[in-house]
Amino acid sequence: MNYILPSDIQEILPQQKPFVMVDSLLHFDMTKTVTRFEVKSDCLFVSDGRLSSSGVIENIAQTCAARIGYINKYILKKEIAAGMIGAVKDLEIYKSPHVGDVVTTEVEVKEEVFGIVLVVARAYIDETLIAEG
Repeated sequence: MNYILPSDIQEILPQQKPFVMVDSLLHFDMTKTVTRFEVKSDCLFVSDGRLSSSGVIENIAQTCAARIGYINKYILKKEIAAGMIGAVKDLEIYKSPHVGDVVTTEVEVKEEVFGIVLVVARAYIDETLIAEG
């Protein structure tokens, strides 16, 4: 199935500026979601020109939020709802992005049971893996 991507990421995110950590949705299907985020100097999680580990984690969380937001708005025709991360396991952050870097983040659904979704997440700068878990 082909899914139409929203032109404004705010349509599917519960987060509001200045707390938005994704710029656009690059890909959506029921098992994989991919977002883009350019690190800017005014980002809440930037210090000394680098995105903090917390910022990388929030970017991954908001990629998950974009997935469920897309499902709610465009598939289920429901309101966008806030969610939560129940647990983080085996997260490794290999590199902190600099201001100006473009982070591409993907979440892949491994299992979904009773509304709980287990995903594997990976974040990249170009082809370089910067975080996974």
